[in-house]
Amino acid sequence: MSEALPLDLENRLQADDHTSLRLWLRLLSTSIRIEDTIRQRLREGFGITLPRFDLMAQLEREPEGLTMGELSRRMMVTGGNVTTIVDQLTKEDLVQRVTLPEDRRSYRVTMTPVGRAAFAGMARAHEQWVKDLMAGLDEHQQHQLHHLLGVLKHGLVTPISTQGQTHDPD
Repeated sequence: MSEALPLDLENRLQADDHTSLRLWLRLLSTSIRIEDTIRQRLREGFGITLPRFDLMAQLEREPEGLTMGELSRRMMVTGGNVTTIVDQLTKEDLVQRVTLPEDRRSYRVTMTPVGRAAFAGMARAHEQWVKDLMAGLDEHQQHQLHHLLGVLKHGLVTPISTQGQTHDPD
């Protein structure tokens, strides 16, 4: 008797689906499960969303702060999304806007001391959660998977060709 598979993207697969499709859905469903777990733990443990955590992580790496445009590019979200997150974090005294002396219309976003202290605790917990989630693989397997995913990622950097695509001129 086989164990029932949890519902996820891999349940779409058919027995004759190509290995590449199987791999892509496995990667996607694994990533979604990990992200969902992290989202839930951040919400339950710290009352914070993953996007707010991500913005604070960007600021932790840049003690001098970042402009809204830099945050938007690094987080790969719209400026409007960044503005909303910064507004929320500002109200909670976790980040602040600092006007730039050379352009009083522009500002950098920096973490406040309260934000740095709060983020330090979140970051420690986040790191442990990720380690726990990866514990199904020993260290050697983690290195292997990291290497293989790097090879795959490197191959994706080149422009996507149209090879193998069908085109209907009509």
